[in-house]
Amino acid sequence: MPYDLKEIAAISGMPGLYRLVRPTRAGVIVETLDERATRSVASARNKVSLLHEISIYTEDLDQTVPLTEVFDRIQQHYGSGFSLTNKSDDRELTQFMETIIPDYDRERVYMSDIKKLVSWYRLVSTALPYAAEESAEEVPAGEVAEKAEKKTSAKAENATEQETLSTAGAISSATETDEPANPEAATEAPAKGRGKKKAE
Repeated sequence: MPYDLKEIAAISGMPGLYRLVRPTRAGVIVETLDERATRSVASARNKVSLLHEISIYTEDLDQTVPLTEVFDRIQQHYGSGFSLTNKSDDRELTQFMETIIPDYDRERVYMSDIKKLVSWYRLVSTALPYAAEESAEEVPAGEVAEKAEKKTSAKAENATEQETLSTAGAISSATETDEPANPEAATEAPAKGRGKKKAE
């Protein structure tokens, strides 16, 4: 996906979003997404929710929309003209959500979720570069194969990194936060079934 969210996380008890730097015995070192990139340590007791594992519920109980895809839809639709904030009128926020995910679950996705989604998108879009995906027609066949091979290798490396963070006790497998509800409506797990986690 154009926005790389693999190292971006929401941490319970800490406002905003953070980039994961490296695990420590006490938790994980993180840095803010602003220009100052202030570093701090998130305790192993903090719930760390990786954005690329978060999805939004839809009316189809077997289907959710990954946050990476949601952010991509926002970028494609609004470009640099995205002006909504978490303080925008509720009607505007509802209309925005209906535009981005027409079939989002109105019962399980609350206004507080939409406001957090908008806040997170604004943070991510100002801190991370947006790289539009190249179409196969624009890339020579040899390069396509080479990129696919690199992508497979990168996925394997990412899996190893995540295992390391998890065994260090820095990343909780849970995606809940202490807030009543947020866009962490479900994790990217098997698409079937209801075993998706939701913030409490």
